[in-house]
Amino acid sequence: MKNAIDKATALVEAHEYVRRFRGKAIVVKVGGSIMDNPDDLRGVVSDICFMSAVGMRPVIVHGGGKGITEAMKQAGLEAQFVQGRRYTDERTLAIAEHVLVNTINKQISDDIQTLGHKPMPLHSLASCAVFGKRLFLEGDEGRRIDIGFVGEVEWVNADLLGAVTEAGYIPVIAPIARDASGGKLNVNADSVAGHVAAAVKAEKLVLISDTHGIRQSDDPDDLASHLTKQKIEDLIASGVIQAGMLPKVEASFTALAGGVSKAHIVDGRIKHSPLLEVYTAKGIGTEIVL
Repeated sequence: MKNAIDKATALVEAHEYVRRFRGKAIVVKVGGSIMDNPDDLRGVVSDICFMSAVGMRPVIVHGGGKGITEAMKQAGLEAQFVQGRRYTDERTLAIAEHVLVNTINKQISDDIQTLGHKPMPLHSLASCAVFGKRLFLEGDEGRRIDIGFVGEVEWVNADLLGAVTEAGYIPVIAPIARDASGGKLNVNADSVAGHVAAAVKAEKLVLISDTHGIRQSDDPDDLASHLTKQKIEDLIASGVIQAGMLPKVEASFTALAGGVSKAHIVDGRIKHSPLLEVYTAKGIGTEIVL
């Protein structure tokens, strides 16, 4: 009986948020180690399908860095990084595109289909929603560093995404962008998600990875449930936020600057973490606001 009452209580709490977010866009970026665990990934996709079923308009952006590195290793190539960015020559780009489009994007789309919903794969081998330009890093004395076919987002086709979600489909975006000449560019998936969220004026950006959220100190248990942009900038300046967390907070800033109400960083290994963050008062990760 208690278990049934607890479930009913959770549904009542969720009702307010379901009503509030009905018809609103939500961008969910899926990445981290859950990409290597089909059960974890399927669980996250199931939660996203639930959001669609109760009236939200989810858009999925996915990463795939570890899968790309493994595919390169099998091809006899060693990943090269410059200032934390993967150097991408033509062969590396072809491998990245194959893994992202033919393996990961297809898997997520198939899972959505299996759950009775309608996926819309959007990527460089079909309809592309993300367009970019070459990214050059800054070296000593203002020198530009060429890192190959790596890009940054210039434009997102928000009209296409709006039409797709209006028709009841769930877009699934792989982070390979097209440039002005029709070429292809490998773009950081967190960055893509931030720009997509800003372009579609999403209610929320949810970044799902394998971290519980943002730490406020060197203590791994000192996790923040709520942070402002200014507080995050202070944590970056003090060196608490660094490495892999930086693209996530930068993507969050992009989304917030574009009018998104909140960004969230949650751990996809925790069962139903996206739903707990979006549809409960307490949440389970770190929410970021201006």
